[in-house]
Amino acid sequence: MRRVLAASAAAVVLAAAGQGAAAPPPASAFGRIPAVVQAAISPDGARVAVLGGHNDERVLSIATLDQPNLPQLRLGEVEAVGVRWAGDDYVLARLAYWEQVGARVAYRFERTVAVTPEGKAVSRLLDSGANNLLLSQPILGVTTEGGKPRVLMTGLMESGGASSGANTRLARKGVESDFVLALWSVDPATGRGSIVERGTYDTTSWEVDPSGAARVRLDIDELTHAFSIRGRAQGRSQYSQVWKGEDFASRRAYYGYSAPDDALIMAEGGRLVKRRLSDGAVEPFGPDVLPNNPELIWDEHRGAVVGVTAGAEKPVVAWTDPQVGAAHATLAKVFKDRRVDLRSWSKDRTRFVARVSGPGAPGVWYLFDTARKEVSPLGDEYPELAGAQLGATRWITYKARDGLEIPAYLTLPPAAATAGRKPPLVVLPHGGPRARDEYEFEYLVQFLASRGYAVLQPQFRGSWGFGDAFEEAGEGEWGGKMQTDLLDGVAALAAQGEVDAARACIVGASFGGYSALAGAALYPGAYRCAASIAGIADLGQLLLEQGRAYGRASAGLEELRVMIGAASPQKLADTSPAQHAAAVQAPVLLIHGDKDTVVAPAQSLRMAEALKAAGKPHELVILEGENHYLTRSSNRTRTLEALEAFLARHLPVS
Repeated sequence: MRRVLAASAAAVVLAAAGQGAAAPPPASAFGRIPAVVQAAISPDGARVAVLGGHNDERVLSIATLDQPNLPQLRLGEVEAVGVRWAGDDYVLARLAYWEQVGARVAYRFERTVAVTPEGKAVSRLLDSGANNLLLSQPILGVTTEGGKPRVLMTGLMESGGASSGANTRLARKGVESDFVLALWSVDPATGRGSIVERGTYDTTSWEVDPSGAARVRLDIDELTHAFSIRGRAQGRSQYSQVWKGEDFASRRAYYGYSAPDDALIMAEGGRLVKRRLSDGAVEPFGPDVLPNNPELIWDEHRGAVVGVTAGAEKPVVAWTDPQVGAAHATLAKVFKDRRVDLRSWSKDRTRFVARVSGPGAPGVWYLFDTARKEVSPLGDEYPELAGAQLGATRWITYKARDGLEIPAYLTLPPAAATAGRKPPLVVLPHGGPRARDEYEFEYLVQFLASRGYAVLQPQFRGSWGFGDAFEEAGEGEWGGKMQTDLLDGVAALAAQGEVDAARACIVGASFGGYSALAGAALYPGAYRCAASIAGIADLGQLLLEQGRAYGRASAGLEELRVMIGAASPQKLADTSPAQHAAAVQAPVLLIHGDKDTVVAPAQSLRMAEALKAAGKPHELVILEGENHYLTRSSNRTRTLEALEAFLARHLPVS
């Protein structure tokens, strides 16, 4: 199973060269839940925990270097959130499930299961009493001070009459409760814990150092949405305010707490800085110029930043830790144009877990032993796609009608799928909308390419990762300039002539589903068909649903109003596809999970009713037991099959 580094590059090249013409893989090969979702190595480097999918279930396996195929622990039909170690003796598997609360609202709960290296589940952390009210219990850190691991995480405690804010299912239904957030120290062996520190009415989280001591407390005022950071420098017993922002959006200036520096990592004055807790002094950190929407890479053993990631087409890392950077550079040379992400490493930094992927290369996970200079595969995310012909993706830019430059990914189908003809086009806007597409394998993109379609993924205004000005340009432009950015991409491809852009359909999920419906309803005639997966049809109804679920005064709801541009009921109606069903000229496919807690299935039902009343051709597919993210292999596959049949009828490749 192991390969030396000198042979690895050749193996990658040979694998690509050996691909020949073949029938495209079935939808199930693309629609499966990845066989590897995440992997993490133990602090001593002796074991690797792999969290993955098998059919509709999630499984956890714990392998040693000498025994790579140990028995798996089946975790059931839940969502896999992540995996990490608590010392060398416990694996913490983060899982999510959905629970109905009342007759109208379902909530997503995240919980943590502790598993021994032998694969035995021994506890659910902090899973009793009032803590069951919390929707999420984030793990803030792990300490092994004193020889036994303790997990630092958020829980609840009695407040003595204060409200719990918006962190519980009761508060999200508008019910005041007698609890506030607290910082807990939990024993993974039993799942039971003790309170380390009590929060205030406004507390949302803490930052802890490797010893488990709380150094930073994060507060958001529920009325004004002001974001404040209170720090407790090493050697001090009391918190003091270190920084305050005036609104909810100001939280984006904060990137975390660096334990070795006892400082906040902040974006200030056009770059990243360290702001010391002891005296508030500021010193530069990382790149000289603040990248667009940087992401920080952390060493969980030391509580330190080791790299700053940014980039447009593909991520570029500015390593602030030479040792970790050297390991990454070695793998990057081996895998050349692939994206290499270091996901976990041993405490002594001799063994690294890496994920290697690219737009045309499904993710593969590896263990890199720096001492032996060996790379060992841990598993393929999509093993059934090994050797398959996949589409070629490249980065393009084009001008929007107002002159704004829009970046995009363009994927062309493999030659065997087009028989020498120009491929028709599928426009695939991403969700969010404060999100972006990444330089990595996307199962939906490659499935469409394997069926002979070119795929355009516009990073329309409002997308994340291209600077604050670009992101803010999308505010209030739902159905407006965010939508015409897509049309301008189609026009640019038509002028370029590489694809048959005169034959185009629009497909999207979540906000992308809204874009698909808006493309059909607000810009009739622009597309030959439209397919919405878990999409939004009525913006007024969306705001009501979000207010009902998360509280009418929640900061998240206010941010959604700003993004939509909810200035008036008329503005909402003008940009709601369901209100304009009579204008639709193209066939519409609606797909929605009946357990979706992010965008209620009522949105697709509302659109279907409006289309039916207007006499417009449409199809509605309800996925049983499915959530917003399509986390069941069977439902992902069903979605792809429905989409393939729909496109074959309305946008045939031939």
